[in-house]
Amino acid sequence: MPTIPVNIVNKSTNPLPAYATAGAAGMDIRANLEQPVTLQSLERYLVPTGLFIELPEGYEAQIRPRSGLAVKQGITCLNTPGTIDSDYRGEIKVILINLGKEEQVINHGDRIAQMVFSKTEDAALIPVEQLGESIRGAGGFGHTGKS
Repeated sequence: MPTIPVNIVNKSTNPLPAYATAGAAGMDIRANLEQPVTLQSLERYLVPTGLFIELPEGYEAQIRPRSGLAVKQGITCLNTPGTIDSDYRGEIKVILINLGKEEQVINHGDRIAQMVFSKTEDAALIPVEQLGESIRGAGGFGHTGKS
């Protein structure tokens, strides 16, 4: 599989993100915390990672939830997928929320999200007076499959 070069600075004590298996689409990223963070039910927190990346132009990194955290602890990412643009040079931070009923603790080094790299395309918007017809038309938000 082709790879893209991504420069990375790791200011944490955690290992670099890595693919857990040969077929994994995302790399696990970890919390970079000085002390544990307790998330109460429905509480959100911006978790630092200590990671800074430089993407080639035409690529983005998407920050996505980890399914294990979601199903086992009720923790997921807000603003999902979060987009890291190729011109961003700040620290990668992850907005976590506890959707469970019990408080959850995030510790330094916990795998909190996954990072997926994707090619992007620029769009040229063309103003028109009317759009072409389609079978679906304007139906959306659960419209398909209903009479």
